Order: sequence, then structure tokens, then C-alpha cells
Amino acid sequence: MQQIALAVIGGTGVYNLAKLDDVQTHEVDTRFGRPSGPVRVGTLLGHRVAFLARHGEGHSLPPHKINYRANLAALQQLGAQRVLALNTVGGITEHFGPRVLACPDQIIDYTWGRISTVCEEEGTDVVHVDFGHPYTPMLRSKILASAKVTGVPVHDGGCYGATQGPRLETIAEIARMRRDGCDLVGMTGMPEAALARELGLDYACLAIIANWAAGCGDGEEITMAEVLANVQAASNGLPELVGELARG
Repeated sequence: MQQIALAVIGGTGVYNLAKLDDVQTHEVDTRFGRPSGPVRVGTLLGHRVAFLARHGEGHSLPPHKINYRANLAALQQLGAQRVLALNTVGGITEHFGPRVLACPDQIIDYTWGRISTVCEEEGTDVVHVDFGHPYTPMLRSKILASAKVTGVPVHDGGCYGATQGPRLETIAEIARMRRDGCDLVGMTGMPEAALARELGLDYACLAIIANWAAGCGDGEEITMAEVLANVQAASNGLPELVGELARG
């Protein structure tokens, strides 16, 4: 089988990858248990791409119940070395409004109680990884280059604040995150990014901004209908961008 050029993990509203042809389905067991669902491996613009729905294909897993370790290990077992994380997020600062795509370069972890390391089990070697740059710089550069080639607008940079969920945040919590330097807020950015580093995977995030975070927009209630509509609109160019990224 042709080597997997790229693995994609899809977030809320992204449960499959459009234009993925010749799809093969893999049910994978890992040393960390089962992933969120089957891994779909197919051809996108001539390259083999693996896709996994982070929340399950029916969106059945809340953020704190996702087996992030198994998800990444399953992709690695299938031969993937590069992982593109698609994360549906809220926007906090002015450049990160609804329907914008962004490639963040920093992250702050506000989550708690999640298994956040591959060193959890007794007897496992303890690994201390450098996490100063949480997203692989070379993969980030290739995402931005692919966006330029395909004409898909992507904002370069930003800080992702990872919250516990599944509830959305209060206005006061978002105000604190703004003071901390966060531009984006989501629920699945960690521990996924840190686990990828521990596993030796190249990993970067393409954030799909679905709504203004609490207190940052017009004050109207955030609805799932709004979120999904904005995700769909912002995702129109993703197959071309992902195909170009798989090429390089």
C-alpha cells in the first residue's frame, strides 16, 4: 500500500474529509485502547491521507472523554508521521472572527483530569519533551505554504486556549483568557498536541473559527446551528489545502 502522506483529525462539524477516494476502513487497537472510531484511509489529489473523527463519526464523545492517546497511536500504527489537527474553536481577538481559518503557534492548557502523557502507566519510562513550540514549525510552514498555493486564506499565528468543556465558557473566563494572551478558545487542543510531541509525530493545528467566544461578539446566544453553518462555510477550501499539504 502507498505510504500515508498525512493524517487528519477532524473536530466538531468535520466528520469526514470531502473528496477522499478509494477509501479503506481500519479498526485499530492500540496499547492505549481503541480510538474514537475507525480510521478512513483514502486518496486525496493523488496522495494517501488518513482521517479520524476526534469525537467519533456521530459526535458521541465529549472533549474530556476522548482517548487522545489511542487516536494518535492508531494513526502512527498505520504509518502516519505528520498529523494535521482540525479544531473547531471560538474567536477571542479581532483577527479571529467566525469563518476564519487560523494556524496557531502557541497554546495554553486550562484543562484538568485528562490523561496527558504516554508516561501514565506504572513502569513506563518518563519522557520530558521540549514543548516551547507546541506545533511543529516545519509542518506549520507547510500548511501556510499550501494555503497560499491553493488560495485558501489562513491567518498565521495566534494562541489557542484549551478549556475543559463540554460547556462553553463564561464571559469572565474569556476575559481572563484574553488577558493571558489567548486569541482562540477550544476544548480539544490539549493534551493532543503534547501527546503528539511525546510520540514523535509532526503535529500542527488548523483552527476553524465557528463563533465569537462569550462576550466577544454581539452578545447573542451561541447555537450549534450557527457553529455548524460557520464550520461548513469555512471548510470549503480544506480538501484542496489538505491535498496540497499531503503533496509536500
